[in-house]
Amino acid sequence: MIRAAKVTGALVALIVLVAALTPVLERAELATLDARFDVRGKQPVSELAVVGIDENSFSELNTQWPFPRTLHAQMVDKLREAGVRQIVYDVQFTEPSENPDDDLALYDAIDRAEGVILATGEVDDQGGTRVLGGDEGLAEAGARAAASTFPTDSGGAIRRFAREDTGLGTIPAVVGERFGPPMEVKDALIDFRGPTGTIPTYSFADVLQDASKLRDQIVVVGATAPSLQDVHPTSAPGEGQLPGAEIQANAIWTAMNDRPLRPIPDWLAFVIAVALGSLAPLGVRAFGPVRGSVLMVVVGALYLVGAQLAFNSGTVVTVAVPVVALAIALGISLLARAVSERSARTRADRYNAELEAAVHARTQDLAATQLEVVLRLAQAAELHDDDTGEHLDRMSRMCGDVALELGLPPTRAETIRYASVLHDVGKIGVPDSILRKPARLTPDEMTTMRKHVVEGALLLEGSPSPVLQVAEIIVDTHHERWDGTGYPNGLRGEEIPLEGRIAAVCDVFDALTHQRPYKPAWTVERACEEITRLRGTHFDPVVADALLAVVRARANQDHGEASSPRPGEPAAGRPAGA
Repeated sequence: MIRAAKVTGALVALIVLVAALTPVLERAELATLDARFDVRGKQPVSELAVVGIDENSFSELNTQWPFPRTLHAQMVDKLREAGVRQIVYDVQFTEPSENPDDDLALYDAIDRAEGVILATGEVDDQGGTRVLGGDEGLAEAGARAAASTFPTDSGGAIRRFAREDTGLGTIPAVVGERFGPPMEVKDALIDFRGPTGTIPTYSFADVLQDASKLRDQIVVVGATAPSLQDVHPTSAPGEGQLPGAEIQANAIWTAMNDRPLRPIPDWLAFVIAVALGSLAPLGVRAFGPVRGSVLMVVVGALYLVGAQLAFNSGTVVTVAVPVVALAIALGISLLARAVSERSARTRADRYNAELEAAVHARTQDLAATQLEVVLRLAQAAELHDDDTGEHLDRMSRMCGDVALELGLPPTRAETIRYASVLHDVGKIGVPDSILRKPARLTPDEMTTMRKHVVEGALLLEGSPSPVLQVAEIIVDTHHERWDGTGYPNGLRGEEIPLEGRIAAVCDVFDALTHQRPYKPAWTVERACEEITRLRGTHFDPVVADALLAVVRARANQDHGEASSPRPGEPAAGRPAGA
C-alpha cells in the first residue's frame, strides 16, 4: 500500500511537470482566464473616461485621419478647461507635421495643460523619445512621454501590461504612480472591467463641443474607430476585442488600484496540481471505479467553482494544469484498476469459458432441433402442394440471397431464409382437392385457399423464437401486393414488412419456374420478364430488382447455363404462388 502510494505520488508529480511545460495547456490556461472574465461580467468603473476618435468624429468634423494637430490642441484645451484630473493622449506625435504652426499650437496647448502624458511606440536604447521634438521640450512643457506598447501572448492577445518598455515607463505604470501605489513587479494582469463601452466613452467630436462631463476624470484620448485598425484581442468579457484606448484605460484602472488580480506563486500552483491529481487514485481505491470517477468529476467541478470565486475576489489560481492532472491521474488509476481486476478474473474466465462452451454446444443442439422441427412442419404443409417438397429449399435459399443482395446483415438474412420455409404452413388445413385442382378455382374455393394465410399466422402467433416470429410476419404478408390489391389485409407499399415483400417475389418466381398441378414450368428468362412486368404493382421494385440481380448472378456462375424446364402457361384464374 505504501509503495503504491509513493509510486502514484511520483507519477502525479511527473504528470504535473509535463503538463505545465506543454504549450497546449498554456493556451488552455489563457482560455480559462478569458472564461473567468466572462463569468464575472461587467464591473464598476469610476474616475476614468475615454475620448474616442470614432467614425462619428470623422463625419461631424468633416476630416479624415490623421487629424491636424490644431484639432488635438483644441481637445487638450477643452479638457483642461473642463478640469480633468489627467490627460492621457494615446496618439503618437513623434514626427513633425507639414505645418510647424500646427506643431507649435499643440505644444502650447500641452504646456498650458501641464502634466499631459503622451503615448509613443518608439523608444531608443536609453529610454528616450522624439515626441514633439524630444524629452527636453516635453519636460519644459510639464509633459511626459510614456510607452503605449503591451506584451502579447502566443496567440497575439493582450492580457498584461508591463512596468516599462526599453527603459521608458508605460502609460498605465506612469498614471498609476501618480494616482496610486508604485508598481514593483515587471508586469501584471490587466483587470478588464467589462466589454467595450464599460469604461464611459465619448466621441471626440462631441467633447470638442462640451467637455463638462469629464470634470475630475482621468481621460484617455485615442482611436476607437475600427477603420483605424487599433483593435486587439483581449481577455475582456464578450467578444474580447477592445480598441487601444480602452485597453489603456483598463490597464490604468488596474495600476491605480494596485493590481487587484494577483496570480498565486508557481510553487503553490504546483502543490495544488499534485494534490488534486493525487486524489484520483485514492478515490478509485476507496470508492471503486464508477463512484470514484463520479467523485473526481465532482471534485473537478468544485475546483472550477472555487477558482472562479477566488478570481472574483482577486486571486488567480491555475486551472488547466490541475484539472488535466486530475483527469490523467484518474485515467491511469482506472487503467491500473482494470489491469488488476483483469488478472483476478483470469481464473474465473477459464472456468466460465469451459462452462460457456458446454452451454453453447447444448444451445446449438437445441437450435438445430428447433430448426429441424420447423423444416418438418413446413414440409408437412408443402407436400400437399409439391410432392417433392423441394419448393421450400429453393424458395428459402432465394429469400436469403435476396436479403443479402438488399444489404441486410447476414444474421438477419439467415433468419429470413429459415423463417420463409413456413410461408405456406397454413396449407395444412387446405383440402388436397383444392391444392391439386388443375383447373380454375371457384370463388368459394379461392376463399378457402386464401384462409391458409390467416390460419398459418395464428398457428405461429406468440412464439418466443426469433425464427418463428419472422415466419409469422412472412406467412401473414407474403400475399400482400405493392399496389394494395393483395390479401389478407390489403397492405400497400412499405406498409408491407420487408420480410413479406422478399418472400412474395421469391415465392412467385419459384412457382413460375417449376411445374405445379395447375401449370407447367416457365423458363427462367420468361419468369424474369414477368417479375419485371409486375415490379411496382405486385412487387416492391427494389426487392424485385434484387431478385433479378440474384438470378443473373446465378446464371453467370453457371457459365450462362440456366435450368430451362419445358415452357408453358399458368392456368387461367390461378395466380402463381397462390
